[in-house]
Amino acid sequence: MINRSEADWLHLDVMDGVFVPNISFGFPVIEAVAKECKKPLDVHLMIVEPQKFIAEVASAGAYMMNVHYEACQHLHRVVYAIKDAGMKAGVTLNPHTPVELLEDIIADVDMVLLMSVNPGFGAQKFIEHSIAKTACLKRMISSKGLDTLIEIDGGVNFDTGRRLLAAGADVLVAGSFVFKSENPLSVIKELKQISP
Repeated sequence: MINRSEADWLHLDVMDGVFVPNISFGFPVIEAVAKECKKPLDVHLMIVEPQKFIAEVASAGAYMMNVHYEACQHLHRVVYAIKDAGMKAGVTLNPHTPVELLEDIIADVDMVLLMSVNPGFGAQKFIEHSIAKTACLKRMISSKGLDTLIEIDGGVNFDTGRRLLAAGADVLVAGSFVFKSENPLSVIKELKQISP
């Protein structure tokens, strides 16, 4: 179904039960998905010490590897290790983490993922402050003349999606809204047609 859809990427959340209070799946599942899915894989590691698994994420076939700012003591080193492994590098911020903390790394990353819910569980309520946070990040990126993508994950639907795009988002991650719908293909198509 994802292969037939208008989705650009498939976003995969890896959770360890330590960095976030939930456990999802690991590399065998990512590898199995990569064999079937024709879309680029956007792998989001919600785990402690994500730098230990860069080689595994790359060999599993990821296009983009997202690591949390909050989980990386040496973020610059991790970003370049991801790139050296042949992937695009994304940095994720939890809802409480200000975008200003990316000032010295923003030029080095391909994408910033803003969590618009607290990470770890699906179907949570959208955090409204995420709109202003997206706009703030967009101003930072534009002021530096960069083309860094802004991705938003959590509580995305037609209404929040429209407002996020208007604030400067480039990529919307929709999980429950798509997969709990009666017609996921139609919902994905409608999301793709949203204009800010």
